[in-house]
Amino acid sequence: MRSIGELARASGLTVSALRFYDRSGVLVPALVDPVTGYRWYADDQVLPARLVAALRRVGMPLAEIAAAVRHRAEPAVVGRLLDAHLRRLEDGLTDARRELSRVRALIDHEEYQMSTRLVLSRADLAAAIDAVRFAVGTDPELPVLSGVLFDVAADGVRLVATDRHRMAVARVPGAVDGPTRRLLAPVDLIDAVRELSGVDGGADAHLRLDGDGLTVTVAGREVGGAALPDEFPDYQRLLGTRVPAYRITVDVPALRAQVAGRPPARVLRHEGVDVPVTVLGLDDAGGLRVLDDAALADAAPDAVRLGVNGRYLLDALDAGDRGQLLLELDGPIAPLAVRRPDDADAYSILMPIRL
Repeated sequence: MRSIGELARASGLTVSALRFYDRSGVLVPALVDPVTGYRWYADDQVLPARLVAALRRVGMPLAEIAAAVRHRAEPAVVGRLLDAHLRRLEDGLTDARRELSRVRALIDHEEYQMSTRLVLSRADLAAAIDAVRFAVGTDPELPVLSGVLFDVAADGVRLVATDRHRMAVARVPGAVDGPTRRLLAPVDLIDAVRELSGVDGGADAHLRLDGDGLTVTVAGREVGGAALPDEFPDYQRLLGTRVPAYRITVDVPALRAQVAGRPPARVLRHEGVDVPVTVLGLDDAGGLRVLDDAALADAAPDAVRLGVNGRYLLDALDAGDRGQLLLELDGPIAPLAVRRPDDADAYSILMPIRL
C-alpha cells in the first residue's frame, strides 16, 4: 500500500488534489484508516492517478475525467472522450484568437483606423469577383457567410467566399499602400463594385479599406459601403497542402453538357431541398467521366467515385470561365478542387457528398 504522499509523488498530483478526487469519487483510496483517517492506495492505482493528472493538465472536465478512469480498459471509449475534448480546445482557441484580434484592434486603435489603399487592374478585379460570387452564402442564420472577404497582403488582395458547402478563392495582384488587413464586404457592395468595374475608361480600380468599410473608385465614379462586423472563418485551414491523387484537365463545355444533360445519379433530400448528386469517376484512359446510376452500381468497389452537388459543379465551371479547367480528386470524402490551369490563385472547392 502507498500513502497519499507516496501516490502524490508517483503520479504528479498534489496531496490536496488526491483528497479532492477522493471526495469526488474519481480516485477513491483502497483503504482509509478508521482511527487516523489516513488514506492508503494500492499499487494498481498509480496508473489511474497518472491518467487523472494528465487529463487535469489539459483541462478536461471532472465528469469526463471520471469517465476516462472508469473506462480506461476500453481504448475506444477513452478515445472518443479525448477527441471531444480536443475539439472543444480547438474551438476555444479559435474563439480566443478572435477575441485577441479584437483586443489588438482596440489597443492599436490609431493603426487600425489607418486606411489601406490598393491599385488593381479593373479587369482583374471584375474577374476575381466573378470567380467567387457564386459561393457567397444566403443563409440568414449565418450572416458571416453573406459577404466576400478581402484579405490584403503586401502584393495584392485575395477574395474569398463560402457557404459551407463550397468555397471560392481568387487573387488580384496590385500595388498596396498601408497595413495588411482583412475586411468582410457585404454582397450588395460586392455587386456594386462588380458593376463599377465594368465601366469604360480607366484601366485601374482604386480601393480604400479602413475600419469602417470599403470604397472603390473607377474612372472618377465611386461606390462604397460599411464592412460586415463578423469575423470570417479561417479559410486557410481548408486549403490544405496535400498533393491530390488525380489532376485531370477537362473540356468545360463537354463536361457541362454531361452534367446538365443527364439525370443525376442520385437525388438526396437535405434541409428540405432536393440535392442532385453528380458522381465523377475515371474512364479506362484515366480521364474524367460522369457516372449515371447504372454505371455507379457496376463500378468496382475500389473505383474512384466522388459525389458532389451537380448545381454547385455547374456554378464552379461557369465561374472558371475557361475552355479548359483542372479538376483535382482525392478520394470519396475529400473536397473536389476546380482550378484554372493558367492561374493557380483562382479556384473553388466543393464539399463531397457521401455516396
